[in-house]
Amino acid sequence: MLPLLDPEQADQAFPPVSEALSEPDGLLAVGGCLSSQRIINAYTQGIFPWYSHDDPILWWSPDPRLVIFPEKLYLSRSLHKTLRKQTFQITFNTAFSQVIKACAAPRTDETGTWLLPEMQQAYCRLHDEGHAHSIETWHQGELVGGLYGIAVGQVFFGESMFYRKTDASKIAFVGLIQHLSRWGYQLIDCQVHTQHLISLGAEEITRSIFSSLLKQYHHCKPHPTAWQK
Repeated sequence: MLPLLDPEQADQAFPPVSEALSEPDGLLAVGGCLSSQRIINAYTQGIFPWYSHDDPILWWSPDPRLVIFPEKLYLSRSLHKTLRKQTFQITFNTAFSQVIKACAAPRTDETGTWLLPEMQQAYCRLHDEGHAHSIETWHQGELVGGLYGIAVGQVFFGESMFYRKTDASKIAFVGLIQHLSRWGYQLIDCQVHTQHLISLGAEEITRSIFSSLLKQYHHCKPHPTAWQK
């Protein structure tokens, strides 16, 4: 039986991530709430919420974990070429609600979204509190790509990205990694395997290594200028 979290106890402890199921990979607990306190508590332990319409809140900690170390960012020749053209403008935290709504839109051949309204509200609240951040890609004044995630210590937990123009999400991701490196961030969590992120230098590590890195870095402070507009 999966542990059932109490929605009235935002400070309730999660079970150890080592107790997560192997099938489905990483499912750890059910229920609880989406308060800022609970969500930040989850991220600092390598746990994140992910569920669909009509499901209870599901909490995950998969093994292995997809991450990217800033110094291992890989840029293909074509992406280098796109960056040199400077046809895109990158901004931070200027259109968080627009980014999360775009990320919530169904993908091609999909009819629904995991980014339910209550999830969007929870992350917008975290943004207002200074925990969640967005990176936007613009082309001729139009929002064409971006991503958002949670920053805790020197770790950035990427959540979702979108694009409306070729390479727009990659440009946002590259801009994010380059800035995080300057700000002293040590680790970017990408959650689960995607070929899109593997092509940019992401790699899989075991959950135990990931947990050790979180313990090392989530208390460390990034550069004081981080996330300033």
